[in-house]
Order: sequence, then structure tokens, then C-alpha cells
Amino acid sequence: MSFIIGLVIGLAVGLALIVGFVKSENSRSKRRSGLVSSTSIPFLIFLCTIGFAFNVSLMCLKATTIAAFARMTVDDSRKILPSEYYPSWVVFSQRQKLSLLSLSLSLSLSMLFFGCFCLLQLSWLNHHLIKIWPYVNEAASELIKTSVEPILEQYRPIILSSLKFSKFTLGTVAPQFTGVSIIDNEDSGITMELEMNWDGNPSIVLDIKTRLGISLPVQVKNIGFTGVFRLIFKPLVDEFPCFGAVCYSLKEKKKLDFTLKVIGGDTSAVPGLSEAIEDTIYNAIEDSITWPVRKVVPILPGDYSDLELKPVGILEVKLVQAKELTNKDIIGKSDPFAVLYIRPLPDRMKTSKTKNNNLNPIWNEHFEFIVEDASTQHLVVKIYDDEGLQAAELIGCAQVRLSELEPGKVKDVWLKLVKDLEVHRDNKYRGQVHLELLYCPYGMDNELANPFARNFSLTSLERVFKSGVNGTEAVENGKAVTPKRRDVIVRGVLSVTVISAEELPATDFMGKSDPYVVLTMKKSETRNKTRVVNDSLNPVWNQTFDFVVEDGLHDMLILEVWDHDTFGKDYMGRCILTLTRVILEGEYRDCFVLDEAKSGKLNLHLKWVPQPIYRDS
Repeated sequence: MSFIIGLVIGLAVGLALIVGFVKSENSRSKRRSGLVSSTSIPFLIFLCTIGFAFNVSLMCLKATTIAAFARMTVDDSRKILPSEYYPSWVVFSQRQKLSLLSLSLSLSLSMLFFGCFCLLQLSWLNHHLIKIWPYVNEAASELIKTSVEPILEQYRPIILSSLKFSKFTLGTVAPQFTGVSIIDNEDSGITMELEMNWDGNPSIVLDIKTRLGISLPVQVKNIGFTGVFRLIFKPLVDEFPCFGAVCYSLKEKKKLDFTLKVIGGDTSAVPGLSEAIEDTIYNAIEDSITWPVRKVVPILPGDYSDLELKPVGILEVKLVQAKELTNKDIIGKSDPFAVLYIRPLPDRMKTSKTKNNNLNPIWNEHFEFIVEDASTQHLVVKIYDDEGLQAAELIGCAQVRLSELEPGKVKDVWLKLVKDLEVHRDNKYRGQVHLELLYCPYGMDNELANPFARNFSLTSLERVFKSGVNGTEAVENGKAVTPKRRDVIVRGVLSVTVISAEELPATDFMGKSDPYVVLTMKKSETRNKTRVVNDSLNPVWNQTFDFVVEDGLHDMLILEVWDHDTFGKDYMGRCILTLTRVILEGEYRDCFVLDEAKSGKLNLHLKWVPQPIYRDS
């Protein structure tokens, strides 16, 4: 019975709220129809959006609270209420728990009705947006024009001397909101995400002047856009409208299509013009409004500088190698190079060296990236085949979320390359790329040691020198002075014990091999090799080799397995190791799979003895 009563009460209350809210909105809409100006209409839409956000957040909060009470036990209630005020008759029988559960279920059903109402409210918003679109178009067109022009100029391609708007209107087709979600932030804020679809008919004309003195009016036509906009209401305050400022940003750009047409001509008249303008437009969108870039609109007086975009840390990336890349050349092999970025802006993207005629390139290159939001950003790696004067051909790409990285700890990853990051299914194997990643947040310098930096602390002595770098260590004439920067070169002795190998491929006619291992330090090109073990696919060496390493964080150890023959040698496979792990751990033993081989593993033991050298710079 309690379940039925709770269900009826919940449905009745939910329906009453919906009917009351609809009547209230209709009456207010009639009263405002004669008073709304072209400048106030966008703000009214904004207020409706705010009210929608708070409605959903409050309903979610109530549902969470009721569900928590439904799970409460006697012991839980005694923790909340002091013993002197706790009634002796209070118990939680199964029937009472069922009553609370039924009330919770009823409220959940009410929220289902409320969700349907939200969709109706979204339709209402789209309906009225169509009516007021001419006013929005007039106000927004001038705002977008003055805001975007400086960014277009910033990313203007070299072949152009001028890039400005001669005409900009958004057209007569209003965008449509197709979805909404509410995120209740833990840091005193509410986030709302609106999905928008716009197949517009804008009238946008770019006045372009080339370096050759040619002036071309280029029209941007057939724009199709689908994306998710993020609104953040923060901080929440006890003063109307209950938040201090709102941030807006383009969280996700699902689709952006447009065509370029020279008025009275064709963009192909100037080679590379169309591609250059498209890149400029994409860069302007990425740099001006795409998350984590956000625009802050103060609502109440206050300091909202903490809401602005700002760097929060540094991502250290070591591009180690790639293997088994897809060959894009008909004759010979691909000439791969890598492009890495967090934000796809020209001045933020890093490019590696090109490795000619190689499907298993070794780069061992180090890059740094600024991180602005570790919770949502990711590192993208794209491997291309260099085609000389022609455009490079994409071999494959991969990405890793920064939220998967533990601050201050190196993560060693092999990423599988895919054709497109947006396509979740890609069964074709395109190769793999090997990275070492380290995320160092700002403000944690005393707690974290950056093993990729040249001032990486290894010993207590080095930590003393490092502490002087960040502060002031001397006083001259009563004033503190900044000390000279000291670079710590990670020098040491690397001991490598080649223990054994397993399941090596057979290279002789008798199904055996005569294997030995060649060890090479990449920078110094110092080499050593083990003895030959005859007629064995599972040889045991147990030989130790010492290497003096000048810069361990930027060097590599390459181990190649060969088959010894009387008249030559046969290549069997290799392992490539950075020294990051052994420097951090000091010593470890592991089994490594041979690359470029059908089968085979190497069992190794590595040990590092540091011998730092300091150089003033």
C-alpha cells in the first residue's frame, strides 16, 4: 500500500509541477510579447537556458538525496543525530524502507515526465529562436566579424597579404538545438552542454589579396555545422541570478562543412589558395572558441580571472619509435615522420625528423606541450609519409587521454595506429608508435621530479642544486640575486646482463640457429656482443656489459640478435630500450619481445649507477 501511495503522490506532484510551469511560462510569454526588444531577446533565451539548467540540477539533487535516505540504516541515522536527541522509538523496519524506496521510485518516474517536458521546452526554444533570428543575426554578425577578423589575420597564410571580411551575415536559417545535458560540478558550479545543428545560408564574403597583387572576393557557402556548446555557470552565489559569471565554449565540433567560391572565378586559379583558406578558418575556430578556450561573461561584479584559460602543466613526450608501418610507396619504403599536438594550432604542433625508406623508424626525440585542461585534453600523434614537394600522405594516427596519466610518473605506451580518430572501428593494421609520457602539473615542482628535464634530481646532492634554481641562493649588496642556471647532465654507467633468449626463429636448414646479441648505445655508437651459442633456439649467455653513458635520458640501447654463419650472418630481430625506466628504478629485470621477428624473447637485467656532472650556463 505504501508503494502505491508513494507512486500516486510522486506522479501527482510531478504532473502538477509540469502543468504549473507550462501555465507560468505561457502567461509570462504573453506579458513580454509587446515589451521585448531586439537587444533583450537573446538575453531572454539566455535566462531560459539558465532556468532550464537549475531545474534539471535541482531535480537530480532531490533524486540523489531521496535515494540516499532510502539506503539509510539505524547506525547511519545515529551518526547524523546526537545521542541525547535521538528518539528511542526510531527504527527502520523493512516496511518503512520499502516506503522510502517507493517514494524514491515515484520521484524517479516524476523525473521521467520532467525529462519529456524538457524536450518540449527545447522545442519551444527552437520555435521562438526562429522568430527572433533576424534580430540575433543583426547583433551576432557584427560581433563575430570584429572578433574573428584579428584571429584570421593571425593565421593568415604566407601567400596572402590581406584577409578580411567584406560582408558577413548569418542568413535567414536559424540553428536548432537538438540535445541538452546537465553536469553538476563539484567545484561550486553547474555545466550545461547544448548540441546544436545548423545548415545555414549565410552571406560571407572574404576580401583576399595575394602576394602577387591579385584581389579575390571569396564567398563561403553551404555551411553545415553540428557541435556541442558548453556553458559553465560559476561560481554559485546567494544573490540573483545565483551565479557570478557564465563561460561558453565549443566543446565538440562534430561536423563542419563549407565550400569556397571565388565570385566570378575559381579558387583553383591560385594554387593552394583553397587549402590555405580552409586551414585558416579551422585554426581560427580552434583558437577562438574550441574547448579548453572559453569566453567569460561576468554577470555579477567580481574577479573571475580563475575562469580564464590558463596553463596548468607541462606534458613531456619522448617519441621513441614506430614499427610495422603500412608502406605507402610503390617503389621502396615510406619516409615516415610524426606530427604531435594537444591543440591543432600551427605554433603548438611539433614535427619529428623524417626517416627515409624505413617502416620501423627510430626517432628518440623529445617534445614539450602546454596543458590547459588535463581532464579533457589528449595528445594526438599522426604518422605521415613524406612525399617531397607533394602533400604528405597519412599512414595512421593515435591519441592518448591526459586523464590517464598519473602526475609525476612516466607512462610507457605503445599506441595502435588507426585511419581516423573519429572512427572507432578500424580493423586494418597500420603499425604502432612508441611513446614515453610524463605530465608535470604546475605548483608541484617540490614534489615531482621531471626525469625528462636536464635538471632532474637523482641524489640528495642534486636536490640541493635543484632547490637553488627555483629561488635565490646568494645576496649581493643586501639584495637577493637569481643564481646561474645549472644543467644536470644525467651521466652514469649502464650495466646490461644478457641472460638468455627464448623461442628464437630457426634460420638453418636443420631447424636450429647459432645466435648472438649485438648491444649498441645509439648516441655514442659504442658496441659489444655476446658469444655465439651453437645449435640453439633457447640460448643462455649470462654475460654482462658496462656502458659509460653521457646523457642517459636522451640515449637508447639497441639489442640486435643475429645468426652466425660461416659465410655471413642472418638478422633475427631486435629490442630498442630507452634508459628512462632504469634511471628511475635503478635496477630491473624483464623479458622483451623481439621486433621484426616471427618469434623470440630476450631476458635482460639492467642496472644504473649515476655519476652526475654539473655545468653552469
